Amino acid sequence: MKIRMLQVLHWVCRALLGVIFLYTGYIKLESPLQFAAILYGYRLFPESLILPVSRYFPWVEIALGILLLVGWKARYVAMAACGLLATFTVILIITYFRGIDANCGCFSFDDRITPLTVARDALIILPALYLAVEPLLRARLAATDSQAATT
Repeated sequence: MKIRMLQVLHWVCRALLGVIFLYTGYIKLESPLQFAAILYGYRLFPESLILPVSRYFPWVEIALGILLLVGWKARYVAMAACGLLATFTVILIITYFRGIDANCGCFSFDDRITPLTVARDALIILPALYLAVEPLLRARLAATDSQAATT
């Protein structure tokens, strides 16, 4: 029963993250100049990198979304998603605490960086973390169940 619940949670986390990455990648891909303006507003990146990042980075998000939905190497893709989401969250925190009035650029181009947007983005890490550690949880539960069955 517990293993079945982990399987359902696995599918839900993969679908949720996959859709999020596809959506966020798509909106950035559709408007690379607006995304470049968002990146410029963070005041963290060299100007020479802003346009290339704004054109190519959305493809990384789309690739992560597709890989999560397909389930190819889900644990490793989830680890990459954790790293990416943690990086996003750190960038938002740095920008917010520097007092820069900038847009998040996560789900739209008019989403100001506030403690709420930082918390929202930080919470999105949770399904990725679950997917990264889920094989270990399954192994532990399987070992516990087999040990209980032999006693």
